[in-house]
Amino acid sequence: MKIFVIGKKGQLGQEIERRCGGAPYKVFSYGREDLDITDHKKVSEVVGKVGPDIVVNCTALHASLESEKKPGGMFEVNAFAVKNLALVCAKNKIPLVTYSTDYVFSGMKGVPYKESDHPTPVQMFGISKYMGELMAINYCPDSIVIRTSGLYGGLRGSRSKGNFVLNLIQESKTKKTIEVSSDQIFSPTYVEDLVAASFELLKKKARPGIHHIANGGYCSWADFSKEIVKIMGLKTTIAPVNRKGVWGGIKRPLFAALDNSKVKKMGIEIPSWQKGLEKYAHFLENNI
Repeated sequence: MKIFVIGKKGQLGQEIERRCGGAPYKVFSYGREDLDITDHKKVSEVVGKVGPDIVVNCTALHASLESEKKPGGMFEVNAFAVKNLALVCAKNKIPLVTYSTDYVFSGMKGVPYKESDHPTPVQMFGISKYMGELMAINYCPDSIVIRTSGLYGGLRGSRSKGNFVLNLIQESKTKKTIEVSSDQIFSPTYVEDLVAASFELLKKKARPGIHHIANGGYCSWADFSKEIVKIMGLKTTIAPVNRKGVWGGIKRPLFAALDNSKVKKMGIEIPSWQKGLEKYAHFLENNI
């Protein structure tokens, strides 16, 4: 099975490569240096040459104060590039899997969001990702959009920002107290669990459309941080801070937890966020 992966340097792309390192899979991975997915002609040429059985898009330009003020590049990557992929996949009759985010929601519902809930993003990043979802679904009938939340994993995390767990571990080496948001609620998700559930979704021949995959349960960033400190034995104290939905100068959804009961009904087991964190701690212990 030929798998065409875009976003090979991110934690999600890295985990897919790791999981598909042998038979029956053959992975063709691309980073931004290898393939400009905003270039429709180039995407069409490379996909046509490889002839994959499936295309998996792991790319995203994440929220930052700069990109919120000048969102053009974010929309190019998160929305219009997805349109390019969707058009090429539709033309070649190739299924497309693309990943999205809990940030497509406003966070005002107060209970975990289902796939049927209407997105109402509160910042440019969320808007761009929601546009990407629409591009995938409308331009490629055989698209699966997987929304996830608070992703972490690997030894480096994402290309630009690491990941929250690794950053907290590093920060704990120099700070006795670390302030962390107590007001934003989410579903922390270990990348290994996300990828495992994604492959189960494909094995079960899930219908095209939107699916939520996140570790079970939800918590605040402060509570997640306290659990990291406890499990990993860090010598620091977490000080919860109510930032009123603003973090890094960007408005964020207050309650963005995802309901993954749809995939669970398909027989796909997803561990709790606490179990996911325990597995990651074990991974780091054995690999650092």
